Amino acid sequence: MCRILIFGGTTEGRKLAEFCIDNKIYAYVSVATPYGRKLLNSSKFLHILVGRKDEAEIEKFIVKNGIEIVMDATHPYAVEAGRNISAACKKCSVKCVRILREESNLCEYGRYFDDIESIIEYLNTSSYGNILITTGSNDLEKFCSIKNYAERCMVRVLPTQEIMERCKALGFDKESVIAERGPFSEEQNIRHLKKCRAKYLITKESGTVGGFTAKVSAAEKCGAQLLIIKRPTESGVSLEEAKKILMSERSNV
Repeated sequence: MCRILIFGGTTEGRKLAEFCIDNKIYAYVSVATPYGRKLLNSSKFLHILVGRKDEAEIEKFIVKNGIEIVMDATHPYAVEAGRNISAACKKCSVKCVRILREESNLCEYGRYFDDIESIIEYLNTSSYGNILITTGSNDLEKFCSIKNYAERCMVRVLPTQEIMERCKALGFDKESVIAERGPFSEEQNIRHLKKCRAKYLITKESGTVGGFTAKVSAAEKCGAQLLIIKRPTESGVSLEEAKKILMSERSNV
């Protein structure tokens, strides 16, 4: 019987799915996009779900399928997704385990901000210069508040038609968009920084698996100022602890 639900689309989610395959644990694995689906191996032990789910949809799925444990391995910055998962589990009285991404050491080279709005305020009151934005496509609208954003900013996003159309609609022309899949090496980051002639690099603290370390070293070598969005504070368990929980729960689900 399949009584485990994993929310993934991340490195941690993929590793948990692989762990289930290796240990013959049946599990549902929910990912937001078709690309997230491609990263998962096909197996009779995995039932893969594609598409974002709100709180009500998660609650309905849990009840309908008799889920007894939920593993939340969504991205550290996917605050809304995490909130929906937690709330649905609470309503259903189902155990919810949050998997934390290993943090990078504090970057002395970079400047930390609580949110995107704080970075925009800083950029609009600091000296002029080009900007490479590497925080993905979800918050592109916010960056349009940067003075002369269409001239100054280059954005790095996934190469999907939907995202490219959104970039165009927001005023980012083809020359201002790097449409590639990460994580990126130090050399790739250096190439993108030079292409943009960037004075600033905006990033999230996404850990080593998210390519953060490579961004730091590239920014240092290119003399670009690193502007870092702080990771949201949360509690949970490590990936290895999550694997132990799955093993201990296996006989009960």
